[in-house]
Amino acid sequence: MGGRSRTAGSATPATRALDAEKIPYETLSYTHDHDAPSYGLEAADKLGLPPECVYKTLMVDLGGRLGVAMVPVAYNLDLKKFAALMGARKASMAHRAEAERRTGYVVGGISPLGQRHPSPAGIDAAAELLDTIYVSGGRRGFQIGLSPFDLIRMTHALTAPISVLKS
Repeated sequence: MGGRSRTAGSATPATRALDAEKIPYETLSYTHDHDAPSYGLEAADKLGLPPECVYKTLMVDLGGRLGVAMVPVAYNLDLKKFAALMGARKASMAHRAEAERRTGYVVGGISPLGQRHPSPAGIDAAAELLDTIYVSGGRRGFQIGLSPFDLIRMTHALTAPISVLKS
């Protein structure tokens, strides 16, 4: 990694947050297909990345407060496990408008980094086994690759097995 692959107009709140902390990262871009059924799987496919190293960012309602869940794109979030990790009694997916308002990003481009109003975060423990993790860079078709430990530190994320394989 080390070097940064910059494209014109690639600065987002997420990349600015990483730059401010002097964290090394790379950026990857692709042309987003508006008909793609899964933003995350589309990113992995178009960038030629293994789906287990591309993580999606999900905004979760934890009974009146929002949380950030990060899980591999080929998996679903286990809401009960995430609620337990966050110390909540229950969890449900946040409404799209609420997620966008809270983060400052659009759904499909929500980054766990540089959110307008940061929320408590949790990440699937499998991330700790990766050398590089890829997350949304703050817009559709734009991914950031960085050390999972830098991501965990920047988001203050708790780690636990919070994902289940899609059926």
